[in-house]
Amino acid sequence: MIERAYERYAIIDFPKGLPVNLTRQNVFVLIGLHPLGDNVPLDMPQNEDVRFIYDNVKKHTDWFRDSLCLIASENLVSPLARQLQVSDLTDRYAEGLPGKRYYQGNIYVDEIETRVEAIAKRLFRSPEADVRPISGTNANIAAFYALTEPGDLYAAPHLNDGAHISSAKFGAGGLRGANEITYLWDKENMNIDVDGTKKMLLEKRPKMCLFGRSVFLFPTPLKELSDTLQELGCHVWYDGAHVLGLIAGGRFQDPLREGAHIITGSTHKTLPGPQGGVILGNPRDDEQWKNIRRRVFPGTHSSHHLMTMAAKGIAFAEHIEFGSQYADRILKNARALAQALHERGFTVLGERLGFTRSHVMVLDVREQGGGASCALDLENANIISNKNLIPDDPGTSMRPSGLRLGVQELTRIGMVESNMSEVAQLMKRVLIDKEDPYKVKEDVIALKSNFQHIHFCLSKGIEAYRNWMIE
Repeated sequence: MIERAYERYAIIDFPKGLPVNLTRQNVFVLIGLHPLGDNVPLDMPQNEDVRFIYDNVKKHTDWFRDSLCLIASENLVSPLARQLQVSDLTDRYAEGLPGKRYYQGNIYVDEIETRVEAIAKRLFRSPEADVRPISGTNANIAAFYALTEPGDLYAAPHLNDGAHISSAKFGAGGLRGANEITYLWDKENMNIDVDGTKKMLLEKRPKMCLFGRSVFLFPTPLKELSDTLQELGCHVWYDGAHVLGLIAGGRFQDPLREGAHIITGSTHKTLPGPQGGVILGNPRDDEQWKNIRRRVFPGTHSSHHLMTMAAKGIAFAEHIEFGSQYADRILKNARALAQALHERGFTVLGERLGFTRSHVMVLDVREQGGGASCALDLENANIISNKNLIPDDPGTSMRPSGLRLGVQELTRIGMVESNMSEVAQLMKRVLIDKEDPYKVKEDVIALKSNFQHIHFCLSKGIEAYRNWMIE
């Protein structure tokens, strides 16, 4: 009997006697194939441009399979969530909110979105959630439009102190027409200077205070500032993009219970979901949350990405089950890597405080040639990192003094503390011993070959860097 099990992907010749009322997934389990497997029997068009793009995506996938990925803003999406990225939702629109759409055809989309919001609320213990933002920065743009008007004063960390570019004058804040002041910074503690900032805030009286950073080593002192923030009566916004998975896992801080009215975040960093954004709320009043909702749609989004919204729900559900364990392992690995780098002669910031309480660590690599040069040398050895500004950096954003490293992806593929010493030694060989990066690359590939499967998810055992494309 010839049965078309999944018309786009495979034609399967079933043995006689096999029941025909099988689901697609059961079919592929029975025959040992994944519905998005490597060897999809589709003809690749002999189009030069199409072939070029496909070939380079495959090269990229193969390269990252053989690399130690230390970018602090990346992770590996769950295989279950990845499947939804190529569902029919990819082709559809859903403007508005469930039950209040501007298009027909959203019966099941409404069901999915309502459930995803409920899962997000449960994961973060959040009274409100909006899962429509298509990125963390889009969530930030919506928040700026909801919480400020042109000419308003807002407070945020300085870029050199780890702020995200969306909060800067040339980012979303400046484009909104709002005016920025920056918190006083305590270099020794790698955090906001509480006493100095309290005095500054009471003097300047900003309408909105933004907390959160891209270089997020230690929890923000929200509790210590809460009395001042309440006295000001300002909007309190926490950008948790980098540490969202640690917050959800209960291993960083609890901004919604510490005074924040809203949290914006990315869903693909320490929270290992698809690339997207989310806004969580413990609003001070109904109007504040209504403004957030309005600025997501119709303010800054038209249709959100439905396939990604559904995939976020998978990531949230998996994080409810595995988030605490995953966050624990991330924190242990981050401390271990920072300590191992310190012992090998690197200048790791925050030594007095144990280097980090998140997934991130920051290195001052001026003695090794600066951030730009070091990041390139590491890349040639298949160690992927990024150059970064450090406090009081004499350099520029393109030629900064630092490197930023994150361990969440290495943790996702099963590495533990002992492996962090191996990673640190490979970095030392490149940046301090000045070995040929292309020779070190061989040992990087050998180490990485032992870590090729995704952990902390419901679909264990799936290859982490699988080539999901047609051949």
